[in-house]
Amino acid sequence: MEHNSKLSDKIVNALDANLDGKVDIVDIVVLGMKAPGVRIDRNSFFKKEFSRYCSNEVIESAIQTTPNQAGISSEIIDKIADETIKFERNCVSGISAALGTPGGWAMTATIPADIIQYYGYTLRAAQKLMYLYGYPSLQEASIDTQIDSQTMNALILCLGIMNGVAGANNAMKVMAKALASGVEKQLLRRALTKGTFYPIVKSIMKWFNVRLTKGLFAGFFKKAIPVVGGVLGGSITFFSFKPCCVRLQKALQDTALSNPDSILSEDEQVLYEELISDEEAAVGDDAAESE
Repeated sequence: MEHNSKLSDKIVNALDANLDGKVDIVDIVVLGMKAPGVRIDRNSFFKKEFSRYCSNEVIESAIQTTPNQAGISSEIIDKIADETIKFERNCVSGISAALGTPGGWAMTATIPADIIQYYGYTLRAAQKLMYLYGYPSLQEASIDTQIDSQTMNALILCLGIMNGVAGANNAMKVMAKALASGVEKQLLRRALTKGTFYPIVKSIMKWFNVRLTKGLFAGFFKKAIPVVGGVLGGSITFFSFKPCCVRLQKALQDTALSNPDSILSEDEQVLYEELISDEEAAVGDDAAESE
């Protein structure tokens, strides 16, 4: 019992990025995004992936606007998205299996690494899919720079969609509609951090935090079995990773940024009108402050 308590403390200490004494999804995103190669530069990604199919002029247009607006076919975009999911899935599955192999008390060191690697590759896939289906660059900063609240909450929305959390899909679709309609990025920052989308983000965070608390240490005992734990861990990761990514891909395929014919549902329309109302109020507040 004492061993288990000490192991739990070590795992929490390894994952508690903001030093608040607990492990939550914010810690996981921070640590995941700090891992080498997790941050995706949108411009470099487009140049690499679209060079096989498009001219330099078309690629530059996609960088300045969106792949859809640049005239890149949905078939090409979907093909690259499918390849992205397959690549990231293979990477994370191999690592998960390898990290699960030592077994026993050695898992104290590998559990945090396993979790960070899994979410790191999940965040890599999420960024790539967002960019392919029309979203602008997230925070552009060096790997050592702290993640801003807007970027954090946008990524949490993606993770919510990937895991089927209620409301996440609606928020992402409304955000795309707002971006496609020319709503100022400053408003979207407010919407994500303290406005229209923030309650949804908080709900997703709560869902993840409960899941992490319940599942983190249960995973330890499952994977503490030498060799078998590694094979099992890798298999579970392999089969769970793709459905999560495909869920996000399907959500992004049906937004105003990737599909001009996309239509908001009744609930999404209500959310969009709330967002626009917030914009008008914010403009009024800004005007009052400038007088």
